[in-house]
Amino acid sequence: MHDDLARLREKLCRELAQAELAAMIHTAREASRLGDTPPAAMLREVSAHAEHLKPRLDALLISRQPIGTRVAHWLGHTFSLIRHYAVDRVLSVERSYRATLLGLVHGLDTARLLREVAHRSEEEVRLFRFCDDLIAQREPLIREAERALAWFASHPETALTSGARLALAHADARSLRP
Repeated sequence: MHDDLARLREKLCRELAQAELAAMIHTAREASRLGDTPPAAMLREVSAHAEHLKPRLDALLISRQPIGTRVAHWLGHTFSLIRHYAVDRVLSVERSYRATLLGLVHGLDTARLLREVAHRSEEEVRLFRFCDDLIAQREPLIREAERALAWFASHPETALTSGARLALAHADARSLRP
């Protein structure tokens, strides 16, 4: 049983590393696409929070799983690039935002389960505390980002725009600036 718990912990650590990388990258890209809007502001806060926690998470994981953590980061970057250059270009802006929220909730759920696994091991106090802090600080940010969904109801023209069209519109607007 103890070996299974250790394997679960290691798997969840890699998954959390990947989820946190996505929390930094996807939220920042999505916020950039949305410009100066309430949903973008919330995503910037989440991205900043993930960036703030990264050194602490890396300190916990890299010494324990140097290869696994690197693979998780590589996968996170790869999936992020695929999402950015393929998926988000064809999705509507609001759907892409909701997909980002789903990823954030997935990461939070991963942290919740990892916290429970760490709680069952006396040697994992730092990991337990990290997960506890992440959950306590991230939950309210995600709730606010979910509330920001209402903005799309007030701006249906933006909500229905594809990611590619929005990127082109932003590029056109930047090229018109003196």
